[in-house]
Amino acid sequence: MRNREDFSRIYRQGKSFANGQFVLYWSRQPKAEPFRLGVSASKKIGNAVVRNRMRRVAKEIVRLQADRIQAHVDFILIVRKPAVGMTSKELERSIMHVLKRAGLLKTSK
Repeated sequence: MRNREDFSRIYRQGKSFANGQFVLYWSRQPKAEPFRLGVSASKKIGNAVVRNRMRRVAKEIVRLQADRIQAHVDFILIVRKPAVGMTSKELERSIMHVLKRAGLLKTSK
């Protein structure tokens, strides 16, 4: 997602869940196939290099786990400062935790 309107709609109408490293806002969206992701990293977490790295890592983790995430959902991941010092594996575990808390993971059959 790149539109400011989409971000604003999800912030206003969506639900939120958080852990120590990420905040997740999400809402159902019929046109999102399979889902749409936005990643936000504020200046509080570091300079542009750090923010862009965190965005890239978060997007890649979600891309690799795309088959486990429910369809027709828009969601925004907001990176918190404690995430900066974590390894990729720890970040993956943290992102999957917040997605599970939000109920956005597909149930295994």
